[in-house]
Amino acid sequence: MDLHDTVAVVTGGGTGIGRATALALARAGARGVVVGYSRSADEAAAVVEELAALGCVAVAERADVGDAAAVRSLAERVRARFGRMDVLVNNAATTHRVPHADLEGLTDAAFAQVLDVNVLGPFRLARAFAADLRAAGGAVVNIASIAGYRAGGSSIAYGVSKAALVQLTRNLAVALAPEVRVNAIAPGTVATRWQTDVHGITGFAERARAERAQVPLRRTAGPEHVAQAVLGVLAMDLVTGETVIVDGGKHVTY
Repeated sequence: MDLHDTVAVVTGGGTGIGRATALALARAGARGVVVGYSRSADEAAAVVEELAALGCVAVAERADVGDAAAVRSLAERVRARFGRMDVLVNNAATTHRVPHADLEGLTDAAFAQVLDVNVLGPFRLARAFAADLRAAGGAVVNIASIAGYRAGGSSIAYGVSKAALVQLTRNLAVALAPEVRVNAIAPGTVATRWQTDVHGITGFAERARAERAQVPLRRTAGPEHVAQAVLGVLAMDLVTGETVIVDGGKHVTY
């Protein structure tokens, strides 16, 4: 897929992996990038400025992916602004941090919210933009997680939601074929604010150092490595329904 003159929507685009992906798309030639956000308004505005400096037409759009009406409204605004849409990156996600053994601590409401944002959210966006993506011969990339493959992650709900997202990727790859390709990226540990908010800067640095000793490539992924993988699957014109794990090879040692 040639990204020159394309229009992309990146949910959760104000920070971390979303920001890195938006910038990578602009550097690869995207004409327009929509930075989707739900709470990080200031960060999204800063990313828009970075994108503009790269010569990209960028706009920050607030949209709660857990709200079907908000997603439909976002699609309408993107059509009105750009007249097309070629690439959808479903990066927005949420979690409730509950130890896996604390079954009573993971309430039905918390479980439902995680599934609503992490699974139904990407589905709502793919559904809302399906006609645009088909017309453009576009592509969807879902940001999953290694937690979708093993019993880890911030909670049972989070891991289940990411496993479901991997399966949703396969189903959408069939549903949107032959015009649209759908793939996913499953990061392992990534050095983002998501990690430092939980473990602290020093705590995360120590956890990452210990993990690197066990990872074949002896490196901790940054947001830019996930963005690199996103652009990689976008460039693979005959690949769809696949999930690429980005964890320095750690998963092959489990």
